[in-house]
Amino acid sequence: MTSEQNNSSSQQSVGNEEQGDSRLPEATVSKARFSIIWIIPIISVLIAGFLLWRSLYNRGPEILITFDTADGLTSGQTQVKNKAVTLGTVSSITLSKDMHHVDVRVQMNSSASGLLTDKSRFWVVRPRINGASVTGLETLLSGAYIAFDPGASGGQRSTEFRGLESPPGIQSDQPGRTYTLVAPAIGSIGPGAPVFFRDVDVGEVLGYTLPPGGVGPVMIQFFVKEPYDHYLHTNTRFWNVSGVKVGFGAGGLKVQMQSIQALFSGGIAFSLNRTSNDDEATEAPANTIFQLYDDKESADNAGYHERVPVATYLSSSVSGLTVGSPVSMFGIQVGSVTDVKLQIDQTTGHARVRVAMDIQPERVLSPEQIHSDTMVSTLQALVANGMRASAASVSMLTGETNVSLDFVKAAKDVKTYMEGNTLILPSQAGGISGIMQSLSTVSDKLAAMPLDKIGDNANNLLAHADQRINSPEVKQALVNLRDSLNSLHHLADNADKGLQPLMKRLPEMSEQLDSTLKNANKLLGSYGGDTDFHRSLQSMVVQLGETARSLRFMTNFLANHPSSIVTGR
Repeated sequence: MTSEQNNSSSQQSVGNEEQGDSRLPEATVSKARFSIIWIIPIISVLIAGFLLWRSLYNRGPEILITFDTADGLTSGQTQVKNKAVTLGTVSSITLSKDMHHVDVRVQMNSSASGLLTDKSRFWVVRPRINGASVTGLETLLSGAYIAFDPGASGGQRSTEFRGLESPPGIQSDQPGRTYTLVAPAIGSIGPGAPVFFRDVDVGEVLGYTLPPGGVGPVMIQFFVKEPYDHYLHTNTRFWNVSGVKVGFGAGGLKVQMQSIQALFSGGIAFSLNRTSNDDEATEAPANTIFQLYDDKESADNAGYHERVPVATYLSSSVSGLTVGSPVSMFGIQVGSVTDVKLQIDQTTGHARVRVAMDIQPERVLSPEQIHSDTMVSTLQALVANGMRASAASVSMLTGETNVSLDFVKAAKDVKTYMEGNTLILPSQAGGISGIMQSLSTVSDKLAAMPLDKIGDNANNLLAHADQRINSPEVKQALVNLRDSLNSLHHLADNADKGLQPLMKRLPEMSEQLDSTLKNANKLLGSYGGDTDFHRSLQSMVVQLGETARSLRFMTNFLANHPSSIVTGR
């Protein structure tokens, strides 16, 4: 049936109905009204659309970070942060195809899109103990997170990264400079070890690089923060301050420790140098290479640039003498030992030790007094005055030995000579070896003495002396001596008795002389004038005074020593 037939049939049925009942009601169409209940779904749709737009607008690129392990990471929870600001969230964690590492996919925010370059770095922040420092304690409650460092500017866009297993020493926005140290071994220095300047922590060690094939020095990279990096000059010297250094020296027990952190993680230190060539030193640019010394003493020794090479040959023990041992004069260090080598002459069988040294005149002389062309002649003059080199013991406890330049009294004339550009100094045995050598010389001389003949002669002399003493002549001489002494005593007694009248008259004579002097003085006073008689009289008075004094002195002496008339004064 066609559509036209259907329409005609429907018209006929409607017409029949109108004919059958013309009073049927007509339908009225009313307009639909807006209901308030529709507001809720509309608002929901608008919010969902806004959230979807915002999500799409803030959605950044998806990146892939490769780590060795996913310890502490959770899909959908672990966040990527920079300075405590969330920049992304971990979306999935899967094992790599070779199962050697894990692939962590992170959905980054749009704000981090411009920061993702090939210089960016990622690492997992967990609780870590590195030496004396503890980091990441905040993750004990909040959980681990991935830290993000944009790196230096100028990198190329990238979405695949290799994560770091440990935090980097410095971040890209930290001002400062990176330098390199050269050392034969790193000792206890490791990444994160502090760098000290006057006991202030001014930087840290970033890492180290071993030489190819293991031959050569180790390269240690370290960072110094601003403004302390401006203190580094091309002549700055660094030394190792790791752990505790205990030693015995001439001053006794020495214990040195930089800090608790350096005790556990090691450390290095540097200081400002004040030497004669400071004016030539300039500020060290980044990536400058410095040498690392074992201790501060070695670093200070390296600052003396004027060096006079000398050497000496020793035939005594040099036990305890090593490279770096001090060379002293009157107890003051003037240089250091550079080489100790045993030499054996296969032809003559003679053995001796060659000790090479560097004399550092800057230790004792001012820069104005140092002249390289006269240092050798100065040493030769010292040798002519008796200077000799010897190995002297510094500590009996540790056996430490140094080279001492001593002046020997009445030393034999020895001429110095040159071996290339090295001056050879004469030597003598010193320390314990010198004492033992002297004792050996004395014992040899004692052994060479004819002690048996000396003993026999002494016995014979004593025997003859005993016979001579017991002889009649000696006995008669002793009797005569005793008689002589008795005669002398008798004579002294008689002299004492004979002098008694004289002793009694001496006071009277002294009084008469005094009276004469007084009369003479009166006469001088009354006579006066400058005549010959006056001068003669005055001279006589002086002589009389001296005579009176002599008589008083003789009287006192004879009263105390009457026997002196016979025996003499």
